[in-house]
Amino acid sequence: MSRLTRRLVVVAVVLLVLGATATVTTTGSADKTLVVTDADTDERLLEVPVDDKDQVTLSYTHSVEKTTVEDIYVVDGTRLRMERMVFHSHGAGLPSDAPIERTEEGFVLELDETYEELGVVPGSIAGHELVVGDERYDLVALSDGPVVITLVDRIVVDDIFDADPRFTPLLESR
Repeated sequence: MSRLTRRLVVVAVVLLVLGATATVTTTGSADKTLVVTDADTDERLLEVPVDDKDQVTLSYTHSVEKTTVEDIYVVDGTRLRMERMVFHSHGAGLPSDAPIERTEEGFVLELDETYEELGVVPGSIAGHELVVGDERYDLVALSDGPVVITLVDRIVVDDIFDADPRFTPLLESR
């Protein structure tokens, strides 16, 4: 067997192993990625793996009332479905004439609105945070201005890149 043939065989075996690893990895990993992008430059600032029905919360402090407001979304395919808004006081910009229920969480407005993307202008007074599972992400610290939050389908290549530290330089340049 020539040197070139042996190299081709080795490359083929490596690709098969990576493909098998990716197949095994994707069965236990998230099928979507929540992406926060700089609205002006399209630079990806944050990527978080998520699954359908995962909860994503945009949490911030109301600028006048100084109370917490939580916009609670659920992953629904490649869209975010706003399920409810939870707030703790009535004030400018907060619902007042909608059917609001008072619960242990606070005032709750049940919603069913779907978004392909969410535009947010993180501010230091509001302290915008994105909550996914047990993780909190400070949108103010991540960005220098407006951001767009979207969902994209994960692909097998993402799982290979995530699983293999040799690809870290490539991931950082995305």
